[in-house]
Amino acid sequence: MIIEIPDTTTGEINKRLVDSRKEGGVITLARVMTLVIDATGADAEQAIATANVASREHPCRIIVIAPGTSDEARLDAEIRVGGDAGASEVIVLRPSGAQIGHDDTLVTPLLLPDAPIVVWWPAAVPDDMAECALGRMAQRRITDTKGEADPVATLLSLAHCYRPGDTDLAWTRLTRWRALLAVALEQVPDPQVTRARIHGDTNSPSILLLGAWLKRVLGCEVEAEYDDSVAALQSIVLETPSGQISISRPDRYNARITQPGQPDHVIALPARSLEEALAEELRRLDSDEVYGEALASFTAETVVPL
Repeated sequence: MIIEIPDTTTGEINKRLVDSRKEGGVITLARVMTLVIDATGADAEQAIATANVASREHPCRIIVIAPGTSDEARLDAEIRVGGDAGASEVIVLRPSGAQIGHDDTLVTPLLLPDAPIVVWWPAAVPDDMAECALGRMAQRRITDTKGEADPVATLLSLAHCYRPGDTDLAWTRLTRWRALLAVALEQVPDPQVTRARIHGDTNSPSILLLGAWLKRVLGCEVEAEYDDSVAALQSIVLETPSGQISISRPDRYNARITQPGQPDHVIALPARSLEEALAEELRRLDSDEVYGEALASFTAETVVPL
């Protein structure tokens, strides 16, 4: 059910939210957090759909800020409950005119009491997300640098302004790759890595973050081969005195693992969907220290293009 509330106030939105529960019998007492989505520069409907899927694992109140286009100072809103809100309740705020730029004032009256706050920027990565209006109120702040025109500059900016609680979905997409690399290295007699080679999509922040992490934990040289014809990370090769360790996923579904002295084997490694990546980040409300360390060690020269 979608309830449209034109030219309204946050007080009226709260009242209509309570009324909708009474009328529809919607139960939302098990919500574990408030997820605030700054949809500036993003497809708001896609962001809502993504959050709705993630909310089935993490029931929450979703507040979406999608700036309107009117010159008039007004606030239009929608309340979505039931089948239109996954396992959550969705409040869509569309500020226009002078209402734009006051996100914290709009959001604060709608927050769940005594519940953690997570803010997600699907696009338009802020210059300093921990110090912006929404970021200051959140325990966790999630960006997605995939698709940024200049990922090097964006990551350098995020590194400069990093605060505990920050994370990026470009890093989340690497979780399974990092786990596989760690397991493979444990099975090599001499795990000293002299060089790492990464192959994947052009302008990929995931490759840059992976290179920074490998360089930090292994102390090796990192090279990257970019390919305009692919849309994700394709392969990683680690050179060791015992031989090469290789993880290759050319089809986005299955990975072939090659290790010295062992037969090749294939395991399932499907590309992470946006919904899966967001759900993973909503599982944890503590700081991702490994991400912070990788980001802090990133420089423009971390990954050498081949």
